[in-house]
Amino acid sequence: MRGLLMHEHRMSDIEGVYEDLEADVSLEEFREAVEAKVEQMGGLADEETAAMLVAHEVGESEVGGIADIEPGMEEAKFVAKVISIGEVRTFERDGEDEDGRVVNVEVADETGSVRAAFWDEHAEAAIGELEEGQVLRIKGRPKEGYSGVEVSVDDVEPDPDTEIGDVQVADTHTVEALSLGLSNVNLVGIVLDTGSVRTFDRDDGSEGKVSNLVLGDSTGRVRVTLWDEQAETATEIDPSTTVEVVDGYVKDRDGNLELHVGNRGAVEEVDEEVEYVPESTPIEEIEIDQTVDIAGVVRSADPKRTFDRDDGSEGQVRNIRVQDATGDIRVAMWGEKADIDIGPGDEVALGDVEIQDGWQDDLEASAGWQSTITVLESDSETTSAESEDDGRDENAGLSSFAGDDDTEGANVTDAGSDTDGSSDDSAGSDEPDAGEEIEFTGVVVQAGSPVVLDDGETTMSVETDTDVGLGEEITARGVVRDGTLDANDVF
Repeated sequence: MRGLLMHEHRMSDIEGVYEDLEADVSLEEFREAVEAKVEQMGGLADEETAAMLVAHEVGESEVGGIADIEPGMEEAKFVAKVISIGEVRTFERDGEDEDGRVVNVEVADETGSVRAAFWDEHAEAAIGELEEGQVLRIKGRPKEGYSGVEVSVDDVEPDPDTEIGDVQVADTHTVEALSLGLSNVNLVGIVLDTGSVRTFDRDDGSEGKVSNLVLGDSTGRVRVTLWDEQAETATEIDPSTTVEVVDGYVKDRDGNLELHVGNRGAVEEVDEEVEYVPESTPIEEIEIDQTVDIAGVVRSADPKRTFDRDDGSEGQVRNIRVQDATGDIRVAMWGEKADIDIGPGDEVALGDVEIQDGWQDDLEASAGWQSTITVLESDSETTSAESEDDGRDENAGLSSFAGDDDTEGANVTDAGSDTDGSSDDSAGSDEPDAGEEIEFTGVVVQAGSPVVLDDGETTMSVETDTDVGLGEEITARGVVRDGTLDANDVF
């Protein structure tokens, strides 16, 4: 009798803990988990303590919906409806004779959808027993997968007693509504910027492709990364086109959210009206070391210039001057940005530009790979002659080299010039005769040996022992030998 009373007391303790448990698990399952916990701890905990430990573990892993599943969770338990069942794939395991098997199953509830990976015996059961529309109770380990958050299934069973209403596999989002881990995302926006296709080698030896474009809607803008089959899309769509991203997934890059599109997704042109209104910081309010958005009208635009990096690769840059109602600022457009067709009179929006200390203590904006440059309106009456003459700052130069990693040790050349600064006869320039003494005034774009000066039209290599700084305007006087000015005076 005494033993029976103690057993009833212990059961009441377990049931009391169970009643306080806010999780979808049966009493029988809870009891089995408590018994397993007592055995696991080797008698170091009584049933009540074990029940409390199990309740904590169950409460931590039970999620309110698929939208609550995050990669950092050790385990997640949830109920979801089968949307689609993929094909079984086999793979070799290191050190094992038997191949592994996996089947990807798309499951969803009212809050969202997620890919569930069924392995080995679960994979066989998925192919043989699962049906679309079936409701499952799943326990698994969330992780960051190729297409967003995935769940590696540890345990699964049918749950015919739970009803899940209509689910929307692909959700239409705005930029503002994107959050880390979202998958099956549809988003409609205006193409603000595009990039070229880049190739890379994967660990398995295959070649991958990737490209980027930037989309904007009424709530903001987002960088879109296109992989492999979708990568070429960035070269086929023009800026200002309205497109829809289909079946994208959200990932983090350097603290910023990006929308990724793999082989399951797509980017398609659509006939919809989307408004994008860029928010910008007045030019007079910007400060050094900020990353800001600015907008205004292009006042002047210099020709594109090329330069040699220390690693032997070639870079390019183009300077423009942008003016708004509060002031103006020089903007250095690096790499692919230098190829954007921009001229005086164009209205532009520049996103995520870095503010740096430029020539003569003037602030400058640097537009690199992470920046967005969008031409909002073009002055069609502006001619190329106006672009190169009327609007050009007399001492434009390349002072934006200062402080940019890509430009360290750069040797800048105009089109039709040799890398040592001497002019090519075929370009029609007036090359000084060998041995002739001249004066050359320009901005220092390389402060090494030799020093390279740029006067806005040509460059000149200068041999001198005088200490000079990037962005400084100097005049060198001396004799030209083999295309290099051997300076006897620098002032």
